[in-house]
Amino acid sequence: MVERQLRSRDIIDERVLAAMGRVPRELFVRSKERRYAYEDAALPIGSGQTISQPYMVARICSELGLRGGERVLDVGTGSGYQAAVLAELAEEVHTIERIPELAERARAALAEAGYDRVHVHVGDGTVGLPEHAPYAGIAVAAAAPGLPRTLYQQLEPNGRLVVPVGGRGGQRLEVIVRSPEGPAVARSVPCRFVPLVGAEGFEP
Repeated sequence: MVERQLRSRDIIDERVLAAMGRVPRELFVRSKERRYAYEDAALPIGSGQTISQPYMVARICSELGLRGGERVLDVGTGSGYQAAVLAELAEEVHTIERIPELAERARAALAEAGYDRVHVHVGDGTVGLPEHAPYAGIAVAAAAPGLPRTLYQQLEPNGRLVVPVGGRGGQRLEVIVRSPEGPAVARSVPCRFVPLVGAEGFEP
C-alpha cells in the first residue's frame, strides 16, 4: 500500500508514509471487508459511512504538516483509522463522531490497535471541540458546503484546516491556513467524500 499507492503518487512526507505503514488498517474495517483493507478504495463501515481510501488519508495528513508535538482535531471519526494515523504524527489527538455506535466501535478498534490515548468524543463535528482548542491542525473527513467557520476559529495562529468543500456530488480538498488577514486557501484538489452533517454542515 505504502509503496504502490502512496509513495508512487505524490505523498512524499516520510513521517506520513511511516505512519501509514504502522497502522493496521484491517482492524478498522468490518470483518467481511478485511481482505480489501489495503486496497486504495473507500469501504463501507455501517450507518451510511465509509472509511476513506488510504491515499486520501495520507493526503490529508500530509497537508497538515505535523512534526510530532501538536494537538489536533479529527472531525468525523468514522472507523477511527484516520485518528490512528494522526496519533502516529501528533502528540494529542481528539476525534469527534456524531453517530454513537460508530464512535463506540472506533473506540474499541483504536484500543485494540494500541491507540487508547486517542480521545473519542460524540457530538456535532461541525462545531468542533472548543474546550480542547486551539489546535495546530484540524482534519475533516466529510464534505462541508463551505468553510466551517467555527472549526476555523479553533485553530491556533498558522494552524491548518484540511476539509473537503463543495456539494454532495463532488468537492475540492482545501488546505486553509489561519492567518492574521483571515482564512487563506493554500491549495485544493478534486475529491469526493460523504456529507458533513451538523449545524454548520448539511442536513441529515
